[in-house]
Formats: sequence, structure tokens, C-alpha cells
Amino acid sequence: MKNMKRIAMILMAVMILAAAGAAHAETLSLNGTVEAGVTIPVYAPIGGTVGTVSVEAGMHVAAGDTLFSYLTEKTYASEDGTVTGVFVKAGDDAETITEKYGADLYIEGAALYTVSANSSKAYSSVETTLVHTGEKVYILCRTDATRKGSGIITAIDGTSYTVMVTEGSFIPGDSVTVYRDEAFTDKQRVGRGSISRVNPTAVNGTGAIVNVAVKDGDQVKRGDLLMETLSGTFEGYEMTGTAVTAVEEGVIESVSAEAGAAVTKGDVVAKIAPISGMRVEATISADDRKALKAGDKVTIELESDESKSYEGTVRYIAEMPDENEEEVTYKAVIDFTPDDAVFFGMAVVVTTAAQTEAAAE
Repeated sequence: MKNMKRIAMILMAVMILAAAGAAHAETLSLNGTVEAGVTIPVYAPIGGTVGTVSVEAGMHVAAGDTLFSYLTEKTYASEDGTVTGVFVKAGDDAETITEKYGADLYIEGAALYTVSANSSKAYSSVETTLVHTGEKVYILCRTDATRKGSGIITAIDGTSYTVMVTEGSFIPGDSVTVYRDEAFTDKQRVGRGSISRVNPTAVNGTGAIVNVAVKDGDQVKRGDLLMETLSGTFEGYEMTGTAVTAVEEGVIESVSAEAGAAVTKGDVVAKIAPISGMRVEATISADDRKALKAGDKVTIELESDESKSYEGTVRYIAEMPDENEEEVTYKAVIDFTPDDAVFFGMAVVVTTAAQTEAAAE
């Protein structure tokens, strides 16, 4: 009886050892690296000339960081005045707005009135019948002496000439007399004419609006920036400013945009490996191929810092072996959630959950 018990105990011990051995045999430890699971192309949103390129391959970028900026076509004020109608905004097609409103924006010049005059009503003398371009003259309303001012002769056509009113307030349609002196002396009368309203200056651009530098009511000087445009149209894509930015955090894989080079809408100007797409790729031998399957939980440890570990899930195992290896091996792709300690290309050790439990025992 004692022998039977002893035999039973021995058999039980053998079974336990065999089970333990089987458990160890089924566990795996794999070498792997952190890889980019996906690469996102960055497309040129519109045609234009590249200005400044702010990134290069290997740089880390956050969402919203500038990748490159365009050189724009700039439209400047041609005269001093007041901005009276801004119909465009960033993202608009300049030609479409011009067709709809007559201009992208308008400038109301400092001179609001002009006089269409004729020297046939001048005082009868050689001096008064001959006026000169650039000459300063004085203007008096014939029906209301309180409406008076001065101006500059800007154009002459025979006996007809034009005066740009630089001072004074009038009513369009006023009949006025033009003099050479401020006292409105009859012998200094150089003609008569009528007041007209000077039309606001229409300002038009071509291409897509990327920046409007003014708003209604702004006072501008000649040479002030009004707006910036790029060639082409956005076709639904709105862009504020001239910069193309990263849509999410990642690492620049490549940059094809070059300062001074022209790009066309839709060109791939850069590629980004997003942090959200990080994964581990580990090599698994043909003998161990069946010991791991999609959905298995694994532990990932950094070779450079064994205190850092992450839980991972096997996404899939390649069905075709790696032909570049001397022995037959397969690739296991593992998803995990990285932190700031993880970088692309880092070496890691992947262990199965079963091996971790066995080690704990």
C-alpha cells in the first residue's frame, strides 16, 4: 500500500514538472524595435512659391507647428485714403469676389471731389486762359459762397482741364468758378466747371486670398499692405495666413519642399510618422510561429531602461516569412500606448503574458 502511494506521488510530481516545462516551452521572449505604423503625407493646399521651410527629416513636431510657409503676391495701397469696403476674407477666390462686388476692396482717397473745368469762361487775358498741370487753384461755388476750397490741376485737354480738390467741402453737381488767387479776384479767374464725386479706387487681386491686412474704416498710406494672395484656388480648403502646419504630433520622415521652389496644389511636400501610429515590430522564428497569435497580450520593455514596461496587443503576425533572413522568420506587429520615453527605432524586448506569470511563480 505504501508503495502504491509512493508511486502515485512520484507520478503527480512528474506531471507537475511536465506541466511547468510545457508552460515554459510555450512562453516567448522576442527582440523588436519601435516602428512607424503609418506615414501621413502632407499635401500642398494650393499652388505657390515656397518661402521658408521650418523642418527637416527626423525633427519632432507638435500639432499646429509650421512645416513651411509660402511667398505670397502682395497688394499695396496705391494712394493715401480710407478703406471703405472689404469684401474678401482668407480662403476666398479673389476673382470671384471681384465679379460679385466689383472689387476685392476699395480705397476712398483723401481727395473726394474733382472739377471738370473749361477756360472758355476765364478772364480775358493771355495769362488766365493758359493753365498748367500741377498748378494750385482756388474754387468757389457759384450758388453758395460758403462752399469753397482749393485743388491741383491734374490734366489738360485743349481748353478743358481737371482739378483734383484737395481742400474744402462741396456737393456733387455744384457749379464752381476757378481762380488763381485765394481772394477770388475776377482778373484771376481761369475758368468754370462742375463738381463731381471721385470714385473710390477699386483694389483687385488674383488667386486665393490668404491674408487681409486691413478692415473697413482703416486709414492707409500709399505703399501699405492691403492683402496677400497665392496662385490657384483653395476649392473648399480654408487657410489663414501663409503657413502649412502639422495636423498631429509626429516625426518628420521626409521633406520635399524647398525654399524658392514652386509647388502645385496636391503635391506631397512632406511626410510625417505620427506618434499615435507607433507600434512594435518583433521577429519570431518559424518554430515559435504558432505560439503567438493576433489578440495575445504581451509585455514590452525598453532595452535602454528595463524599468519602463508597457502592455501591448498583437495586431497580426505576417503570413509570409522574411526572405532576407538566413533562417525563416516572421514579423509580429504589436500595438501599445507609448509615452515620452519611447522613440522611433528604440530596441525593445517583448515577452508573452504566460512567461511573465511563470516568472512571478
